[in-house]
Amino acid sequence: MRTSIYVDGFNLYHRVLKNTPYRWLDLKLLSQHLLQPHHQIVRIKYFTAVVSGAFDPNQPNRQKTYIRALQKYIPEIEVYYGRFQGHDVKMPRSPLVKPFTYVSVHKTEEKGSDVNLAVHLLNDAWRDKYDCAILISNDSDLAEPLRLVREQNNKHIGILSPIQNGHIAQDLQRHAHFVKRIRNGALSASQLPLSIPGSTITKPPTW
Repeated sequence: MRTSIYVDGFNLYHRVLKNTPYRWLDLKLLSQHLLQPHHQIVRIKYFTAVVSGAFDPNQPNRQKTYIRALQKYIPEIEVYYGRFQGHDVKMPRSPLVKPFTYVSVHKTEEKGSDVNLAVHLLNDAWRDKYDCAILISNDSDLAEPLRLVREQNNKHIGILSPIQNGHIAQDLQRHAHFVKRIRNGALSASQLPLSIPGSTITKPPTW
């Protein structure tokens, strides 16, 4: 079964990777651990954006190092970028804090990756590039493209959910043939080599 993996990079990172020792993640090996042997992985599409270094100047470098490692080590990987933007906004403090006032907050958000993922998921189905699509995300905004792929293109849908113990989005589950949680055991067993063969790329020391 020709299988394409669609990875929501920020959703995966913030749900199960941030502040863990598993950030040097081999996305292909993770998928192989969680999928059945009949799934032939033909491509892995990774959707992300270059992060801001506003609070940690080295954060963009670590991210770029990781992406270079993926591209060097996994021939099936394709990386697509949205954009990361930050701006200062006035927001109210908690009503439990007296006196009531507004404070200036630096708000950061990632834009475009969910749309990019949805477009590729649909376009690849229309072009018959896969038999099974695997979504790595818990973003319910992706439910509609899953529905279209299943109902109009008759494709198999699987979800590898970056939710270890909490609530998996019902809107996503409704359109999936199967759902599996990404747990620490699979993350631990799916790490890239500390040094990527044939390159000078190494795992960031703080990871």
